[in-house]
Formats: sequence, structure tokens, C-alpha cells
Amino acid sequence: MNAIRTARQRARDELTREIKAEARRQVVAEGPQRLSLRSIARDLGMASSAIYRYFPSRDDLLTALIIDAYDSLGAAVEDVESHVPRENIRARWQALCAGARSWARQHNHEYALIYGSPVPGYRAPEDTIAPASRVAGVLGQLLADGWQAEVLRPVRAPSLRPELAEQARHVATVIAPGVPPEVLAQALIAWTQLFGMVSFELFGHLVGSADPADEFFDHAVECMADVMGLPPA
Repeated sequence: MNAIRTARQRARDELTREIKAEARRQVVAEGPQRLSLRSIARDLGMASSAIYRYFPSRDDLLTALIIDAYDSLGAAVEDVESHVPRENIRARWQALCAGARSWARQHNHEYALIYGSPVPGYRAPEDTIAPASRVAGVLGQLLADGWQAEVLRPVRAPSLRPELAEQARHVATVIAPGVPPEVLAQALIAWTQLFGMVSFELFGHLVGSADPADEFFDHAVECMADVMGLPPA
């Protein structure tokens, strides 16, 4: 009985992978807003009613693609950062940034799906929060390690307004325990700059000004590290 159930599960898992692979091809060709379960079923030779047993709606399939993209990005960044000595906080930040950029350049359509224009009518469920937080978790951990080791020297910045301080304090409790809200806020600034910079490069906004963007990217990563007060590598 278990063997039969296992075989059925393997078959289901394989067809689920095929559906998602076809969905990715459709996203590349037509954009996520044109994603169609019926079209995917037709291309895979399935009855249109059968595909709904795997993904009840277009949004469920889109969510699966988004989660896969976040997990792929998170795994790539976690892997490259894990090979850096734990005490070298700046080098860990450099690895995080390089890993995120490298993944984005190799998976530009998946990057656009999670960091590009919102898909009309789609609202991401809570299922996406944990996968979306994986890279932020890497940043939070290196900040927490640096703060605990008393090696962070963040630049002076204007005092946080109460509401922002409370928001930063909440984020710190989740991803960077022990890190003060002022330091966490500077890390959030660096975080948004990182993905803004990657987006500018991928979507062609640096052509003619910093193209290729390698030197600009490396320089910006060091500037962001200085703002966060990361010690020399």
C-alpha cells in the first residue's frame, strides 16, 4: 500500500514540476499577467479540469512560482555567504551582494517576477513571506554577529522618528536580535539600495552611465558597507 502511495506521489510531484516548468516558459514568453491554467493544460496534453487538482487557480500557480524564485535566490545567497569566515563581516556582506546580483543576472525573468512590476489582480499570500525573507535573514545574521562582536561602527545619522524606530525595532527582533533600531534602519537603506541597483542594471537603466556595471556595483557595495559600519575585510 505504501509503495502504491509513494508511486502516486512521485507521479504527482513530476507532473507538478512539469506544470511549473511550462508556467515559467509562459511567463517568459508572455509575462505573468497572461499566465493561463487552461493554456498550460493544453500544452501538456492534460484535460483542463485535471490541472485544477494541482493548482486550484492561476494565483495559486503564480504563488508557487514566486516561492520557488525566492527560495532559489535565498539558497544561492546562503550558499555563497556560508563559505566566508564568520568573523569577516564585510566579506560576508560582499558575498551576499555578489550572490544576489549573480542570481538575478542568471534568472532575470524570475527576478522580474519577484522584484518587478506587480501582477495586476494578484495579491501575494502569507506563504511567500518566509521565502522572501531568506536573503534578509542572511543580512540580519551578519549584522547581529557584528554587533555582538562589537565591531560595527555605523555612520551618524538623523534620529529616527518614533514610528520608524518601532518598525526598525520589530524587524530587528525578527532578523537581527540585539541590533539597535538605528543600525537596523541603516541596513534597510542598504538593502533597498542593493536591489534598486540590481534592478537598474537588469532593466537597462545604467546603460550609458555605468555599463558594464561591475565597477559601479563593487564601489556601491563598499559605500553601503561603510554606512552600516562594517569593519574592513
